[in-house]
Amino acid sequence: MPVSLSGPPLGLRGSRVDAKQFVARARKLLAAIGHRRSELSIALIGDAEMAELNGTWRGKPRTTDVLSFSLLEGEAQERRGALLGDVVISVETAAAQAAARHRGLDEELTRLLIHGLLHLIGYDHESDAEARVMEAEQRRLLRELSR
Repeated sequence: MPVSLSGPPLGLRGSRVDAKQFVARARKLLAAIGHRRSELSIALIGDAEMAELNGTWRGKPRTTDVLSFSLLEGEAQERRGALLGDVVISVETAAAQAAARHRGLDEELTRLLIHGLLHLIGYDHESDAEARVMEAEQRRLLRELSR
């Protein structure tokens, strides 16, 4: 199950994240959601690039923490092969959220990875009921990582 990670060095304002460990977590998460053989692309970018992507794809020209581009639906699904999709995370926003929540950057990036991964496989949080289901699955996956 290949996981590709692209982006700037995994560090910001003195915080360092272990790229190998982050990829290992992604692999474990894929297995936990029943996609052991799927491939995943993860891009770590800055706020400016995230604002551009968010504006282009969601019509919201401002930064956000994570975007997901699933290949399980839409025109590309027939040609996707093993690739599940792309999870794009703004490292700058993740760092700000980590500081505000008194977490390490690696923990915040992991939480955003989980959130993005769940979006790839169809979870959403548009309604309160959907949000509760998605939050429960996020908690389950966090527990899986600690095993």
